[in-house]
This record gives sequence, C-alpha cells and structure tokens, in this order.
Amino acid sequence: MSQSRDLAGHADPDVQETVLITGASSGIGKALAENYATAGRCLHLQGRDRDRLDAVAELCRKAGAVVHAETLDVTDREAMAAWIARAEQAAPLDLVIANAGVSGGSSGDPDPVRTMFRVNVEGVLNTVEPALPSLVDRGRGHIAIMSSLAGFRGMPTAPGYTASKAAVRAYGEGLRGKLMGEGVTVSVICPGFVETPMTAQNPFPMPLMMTPERAASIIRRGLDRRSARIAFPLRLYVAMRLVAALPPAWIDPLLHRFQGKE
Repeated sequence: MSQSRDLAGHADPDVQETVLITGASSGIGKALAENYATAGRCLHLQGRDRDRLDAVAELCRKAGAVVHAETLDVTDREAMAAWIARAEQAAPLDLVIANAGVSGGSSGDPDPVRTMFRVNVEGVLNTVEPALPSLVDRGRGHIAIMSSLAGFRGMPTAPGYTASKAAVRAYGEGLRGKLMGEGVTVSVICPGFVETPMTAQNPFPMPLMMTPERAASIIRRGLDRRSARIAFPLRLYVAMRLVAALPPAWIDPLLHRFQGKE
C-alpha cells in the first residue's frame, strides 16, 4: 500500500493503489481508466487530446478515483520522464500500463511506418524506462505493455504496425526475464480486434471484434493475476500462433490477398 499525495505534495491517506496509464483518452486506454476508477485508487492518465482526456478524467473522478491527467506526446522522452517523476513523487507507482499506440500515421503523414515506430516502440520505452528504477529499488510493482496479436507474425495488411508490436512484445518478454527475482512483474498484453477509432480505419476483415470495455475487463483480470501474457480472444490467438508457425511459402500467398494500410 502506498500513500498518495497530490502534485503539490499533500498526502491523501485514502489512496491505496496508484496506476499510470498512457493513451487514456480513447479506446482500450479509456476503458482501462474507467475500469480502474474506484475509491482508494489514484490514476495518472496521459493522452494527446485535451478535451477527450479531461472527459475521461471527470468520469473517473465521479467513480471515486483521485485523477491526475496530463496532455503529453509519448514520443517526447524528456516530458514523459518528467511526468513519471512527478507521479512517483505524488505516490509510488504500483502499476504502469504502457498502452498508447497508433496503427498508422495521421492523414497526410509522409512516413507512417516511422510514426508507428516512434509512438508504438519509443512511446513504450519512454513510459517504462523512467518508471523502472523506482520499482526495482522498492522491490515491487507491475509493468504492463500493450502489444497485439498482430505482433506474432508480420502481416502484409500492416507490416509497419505488426513489426512495432512484435518489437514491444519481445521487449516485454525479455524485460520480464531480466527482472525475475527483483519483485517487479511484467505483463505483455496481446489483444485481437477491438472497436476503437484506430481499428475503424482498417480496410480488411476483423474477426471476433469486441468492445473496449470487454477488452479492458479481460486485461484487468489478467493483470490482477499478474499473468505473463494476456492474449485474447483465444481462438484468434491460436490462429495467429498457427499462422506464425507455418512455412512462409504456404502462408504468404494466402495473406497476400488481404492488402491494406502500410
């Protein structure tokens, strides 16, 4: 249990757990923030859209949580480190969820693949790395990294996206082994298709789609159990593992039929 303080340093004795979530202004991040929003919990929420983030923060406050919301770009390494330091000063972080991500560049982005790597990979590093020293020093804490089922195999529909998600999956798995015995748990989250503004842009079939609220519920259960990997839905997870195991000469022609974004 950690006693929370507000950002001015005033103690809040009612806070029992502190959770930091990036990408909290929409999609899975928003649903996770609302799922964790209860009395006795302090939430540090990051997003890029001020109005949407404020709306999420207000919903979470109404549910009883203490909420601090920051409009930041996860690719800004110095700003992220400063934010996480402020959060740590307010109260030791118990759970850090590196959720922020994009599936493609913004409209007119001349280099969408590099944008995805900056947000999906560097954004995770800019969230996890500043938080780790304090968690290791305390000998407790939980890091959760948002990957994707797409991270198990490079897909022609989205080679840049799948590569970025494969990178953070491998990073999280390696980090988990590195921290073994340090008291810090690392969970890698691999969702399938979830109804979000991000997936709304996809021009290809998306089987077994679920709501963000359903995804957040599954993730929350896995995090409560401190699961190493939280991959869902099960049928799609099994299918992706099979696709990844098949010889490229067999599977590439089939996947080639499903072309989409970069």
